[in-house]
This record gives sequence, structure tokens and C-alpha cells, in this order.
Amino acid sequence: MRYLVLTPKFRWAFQKFCRHDHVRQKRIEDALYLMEQDVFITSLGTHKLSGSLSGYWACSCGYDCRIIFSLESDPETGEERIVLLDVGSHDEVY
Repeated sequence: MRYLVLTPKFRWAFQKFCRHDHVRQKRIEDALYLMEQDVFITSLGTHKLSGSLSGYWACSCGYDCRIIFSLESDPETGEERIVLLDVGSHDEVY
């Protein structure tokens, strides 16, 4: 099973992006829950990124909401972790 790791940048972007928008916040929280269950579930639209973000992944959590993350192995436990890097609109994160 994978687990989530929230970076400081992700936390800051999440607070900024969801400020005064509880519906958007709920959508992102739901997407994070699904990511923990199965990061490749069809409804998330998970895909690899290319170009300057090569090596990272993205998923959708609404019409104009993306989460950028990486999949890494925890060096201590060997478990796979989802390191959340950024969240925002398409233009903000790409």
C-alpha cells in the first residue's frame, strides 16, 4: 500500500489554491483519498509528465485542478510513497 507525503510547497499551494473555496478543497481531499487507495484509478486520470517535469506524475481532481507528484520507494521500509509536490490549476502547475 502506498502512503502520502506532503511537501511544504504542496501544503502552501493547497492552502492558497483552496482559500475560500470549500468545494475545491473537498474535491482535492477526495482525490488524495483515492490516490492512497489506487493512484492509477481511472477517475484520477493519472499520467506521466514530460519536458521539464519529466519523471513526475500528474492527476486531475476536477476540471481545472491538477496534483503533481512523484512515486518513490521509502529507503527505510521499502514501501512505495506518493510525494505530493504541487497543486493548482493547469497553468499554475505546468
